[in-house]
Amino acid sequence: MGRASLRRAPLNSRVARRSSAMSHLLPTYARADLAFERGEGAWLVSTTGERYLDCHCGVAVNALGHAHPVLVEALKAQAEKVWHVSNLFRVPDAERLAARLCEASFADLVFFCNSGAEAMEGAIKVARKYHAANGAPERVRIVTFEGAFHGRTLATLAAGGQKKYMEGFGPPVEGFDQVPYGDLDAVKAAIGPQTAAILVEAVQGEGGVRVGTPQFLRGLREICDQNGLLLVFDEVQTGMGRTGPLFAHQRVGVTPDVMGVAKALGGGFPVGAVLCTAEAGKGMTVGTHGSTFGGNPLAVAAGNAVLDVMLAPGFLEAAQHKALLLKQRLAAVVDRHPTIVREVRGEGLLLGLACVVPNNELITALREEKLLAVAAGDNVVRILPPLIIEETEIAEAVDRIDRAATRLERAAGAAQGVAPKLEGLKG
Repeated sequence: MGRASLRRAPLNSRVARRSSAMSHLLPTYARADLAFERGEGAWLVSTTGERYLDCHCGVAVNALGHAHPVLVEALKAQAEKVWHVSNLFRVPDAERLAARLCEASFADLVFFCNSGAEAMEGAIKVARKYHAANGAPERVRIVTFEGAFHGRTLATLAAGGQKKYMEGFGPPVEGFDQVPYGDLDAVKAAIGPQTAAILVEAVQGEGGVRVGTPQFLRGLREICDQNGLLLVFDEVQTGMGRTGPLFAHQRVGVTPDVMGVAKALGGGFPVGAVLCTAEAGKGMTVGTHGSTFGGNPLAVAAGNAVLDVMLAPGFLEAAQHKALLLKQRLAAVVDRHPTIVREVRGEGLLLGLACVVPNNELITALREEKLLAVAAGDNVVRILPPLIIEETEIAEAVDRIDRAATRLERAAGAAQGVAPKLEGLKG
């Protein structure tokens, strides 16, 4: 490409684009023509005044819903004190948040960053540096799984291994060996003298809400112990109560050595974290890793506020009860609409409807019913309500999902010249 083609367009051309209301955001998202001005609890209000029931939650981020008073007060109070000081100084609330995360988990040490991708990038570095500190710097390879999603950095894209995300960005980062999800024999076959760790999601969210069985996850722990490997959990989406307990691996009694967390950790404020044991983190000494904004006072104020709510007696138990109720009612939707959806998947409030029709059609129909959901791989629609959703709102969500499925059945019937039954086609 010549130098002239890289120059900015002439001023009059730029002005013309502005006058046509063209967005200046890089077009890396297929954004819906929908914007929101405020929210409360499980609801969002659009700029045109319409109310939407939010079972999208910013892709599992807004676990405490919108405008939660504890989070709002924590950020307001911190904003009047100090926003940023850098990690060249102590941040007492970051130390407090790290201590609380360690107390609630397997970990001894925490590194704060800004996103899930950064958390997983940090977890990969911890795993590699551990072996270097033990005199085996050649042990850099990590076993990962087909269908995984670990982020959009070059390393986390390579770890996920999905070609559609890597195309056009040059050679993939070396060091990742992918095997089928759930296949312990394939894991064993992939391990060699350069293997450093196994990286896994307890539930593959982006990959289609595929749940790892207890036998599979426990088997990974055994394989790591037998081969001197670190077990790394990606809990970016599954953590912070989304699948039942505070962290998904706790559901099956498997203890990792390293874990990445983000999304709901800040309740909507950008914050991620790498958690690890003292042994796993022994290679991460002064200067080995860093983050300008990671663990800044605003982010950790949000994180501490989230824990204030989630660790309160009975909170997670109540969320688990509501998750069971929602899953049961979604199963009834599947029974009523087998030509639209075929299966309910997931754990806790990370649920997926495996679709018969293209999943984007169901998402559009749900949006027409003023309910927000999000797509996943394997033709799945994720249902991710906030953990604070009320039982009456669960009933409302299921009614809207039912109506959306009926809408699609009627459209299919009309296209085929068949008058559908009011309760929906039975296949």
